[in-house]
Amino acid sequence: MKMARVVGTVVSSVKNETLEGKKILLIRSIDRHGREFGKPFVALDSVGAGIGEEVFYARGKEGAFPWHPQPVPSDASIVGILDRYNFKRQGGE
Repeated sequence: MKMARVVGTVVSSVKNETLEGKKILLIRSIDRHGREFGKPFVALDSVGAGIGEEVFYARGKEGAFPWHPQPVPSDASIVGILDRYNFKRQGGE
């Protein structure tokens, strides 16, 4: 799993029926300092996250696991909301 920040929402009036009722968000990866990097991407929300919250997510095949046994066409899902995180300092950082 990786960390990201919710940076937007997605509205889709026409979508696969298995996505009905699921919240779709735009997230952007963050590093251990909370700095955003990379391009935003679409993820399904399985925990009720909102804009500005820091979350962790699963990608690839694991991105569909929160919806099991329903087969959902998703390669990224938010699976938790970060309350806080700590990193052990390495190399003076």
